[in-house]
Amino acid sequence: MLDDIKKDATTRMQKCVQVFMADLKKMRTGRAHPSLIDHLKVDYYGNDVPLQQVANISVEDARTLVVSPWEKPMVQVIEKAIHKSDLGLTPMTAGQVIRIPLPPLTEERRRDITKVVRHDAENARVSVRNVRRDVLTDVKEMLKEKMISQDDERKAQDEIQKLTDRHVAEIDQQLAAKEKEILQV
Repeated sequence: MLDDIKKDATTRMQKCVQVFMADLKKMRTGRAHPSLIDHLKVDYYGNDVPLQQVANISVEDARTLVVSPWEKPMVQVIEKAIHKSDLGLTPMTAGQVIRIPLPPLTEERRRDITKVVRHDAENARVSVRNVRRDVLTDVKEMLKEKMISQDDERKAQDEIQKLTDRHVAEIDQQLAAKEKEILQV
């Protein structure tokens, strides 16, 4: 029974870390990377689908993304979706290929992005701690209902704390790597 609770905690904490890492991929660092725009939704014959399902996204050079739609009518739709996004990118269409130049980041913008990344990391840490709180509440309930002993409860608390520390450390490690990448000129 305690094993199930620990597995659940591990799964939920890992999801918190994965969400944080997905958010980091969407952060613009001055270098072109397909993950900057692959999450964008485009209107494909009445349905909103991810951009990567209607076009090929590649990197032309360090500061340019190239989007090659599989169907010619999708060029305008994709261009419109990129304009609407809050990424501040300006696509340039050349026939059936859309080029997206990434402007270089200023020092001030780099610092702003770093603040946002730190805020996201703190939110991820809070999410992990919330999972810990929920799981510890479940363990205390089991103790109250005499399903486990006090020794088991203490052991479970220690193990859950170790899980929490491990996932928070993983978040901190990802944060440090992203900050280094952002501040690198």
